[in-house]
Amino acid sequence: MAALTIGEIAKQSGVGVETVRYYERKGLLAEPPRKPSGYRQYQPDTIDQIRFILRSKQLGFTLREIRGLLNLRLDTSATRSDVREQARAKLADIEARIDDLQKMRDSLKALIEQCHGDGQARGCPIIQAIQGNSITDDEN
Repeated sequence: MAALTIGEIAKQSGVGVETVRYYERKGLLAEPPRKPSGYRQYQPDTIDQIRFILRSKQLGFTLREIRGLLNLRLDTSATRSDVREQARAKLADIEARIDDLQKMRDSLKALIEQCHGDGQARGCPIIQAIQGNSITDDEN
């Protein structure tokens, strides 16, 4: 198959040229050989690699984790168990973040219920809580 330019790779992958360069700098894509003119010559399978990166990001994987997944994909000694363990670790991370977000939501809801919306912002229980001051019913 014929080599593709960075613009063609970017367009077919649905990303910008700078994103392709960024993935190269981060070690997610190998830097391709160059023509004598200096232009990069990408192989068509680079499109699949970029799509793999994009789908991995949609699942919440970080670039470092994606690099690990890409390495597993290319490692002939890697097993499905290795990949599954990476996915389980990411799931645990996501569940912990969801738990943290739910706690933040509950705290913010409670603060909103304490603030009646009347009066100066200075005495607002939300601001008081953010500042770390205790909130009393008299200040509401």
